Amino acid sequence: MNELRRICVYCGANPGSDPCFREAAWQLGAYLGLQGLGLVYGGGNVGLMAAVADGALSVGGEVIGVIPHALMQKELGHRGVTKLFEVGSMHERKALMVDLSDAFIALPGGYGTLDELFETLTWLQLEFHRKPVGLLNVAGFFDGLLAFVAHLRESGFVKPEHAACLLVESDAAALLSALRTFAPPQLGKWMEKLAAETR
Repeated sequence: MNELRRICVYCGANPGSDPCFREAAWQLGAYLGLQGLGLVYGGGNVGLMAAVADGALSVGGEVIGVIPHALMQKELGHRGVTKLFEVGSMHERKALMVDLSDAFIALPGGYGTLDELFETLTWLQLEFHRKPVGLLNVAGFFDGLLAFVAHLRESGFVKPEHAACLLVESDAAALLSALRTFAPPQLGKWMEKLAAETR
């Protein structure tokens, strides 16, 4: 059982075209706060980022934002969070968010959300961390992405054990349960094995 204290949520700086996306973000933030879990997120005051932060704050939850200076200068930082870290780059932002968190959830979003999600998954694959990563699949938003992950697995580019590391649920409570019980694959030195297979 994984001890979870803070959950990092990756999500869009836009609200998206369906109101259910914003509602799901707000509800997830509130749910985490009611569970006594801190929220780590991208620090923004716009889109789904604002919604998830405001949801957590509405129930007295801890909210930690991490935002690059360049975005803060554009007045995109959420001034009402518990703690707002300003960093020098997007790379520093992602690294600090991973360091501060015990698990990760992706909500609907665009390129930035996918970048954060897949970098975190890659670090798990490479055993740079052993923390669980999940998708909250709101209204089937990630169905196409999941089909492509299956294609990657079937094409031999992602091991089945690593494909299974991406936890997927459409319900926040079910996803949190999956994060708590996640056990990373024990593949040993799989990079060395891969190199031997390709010689």
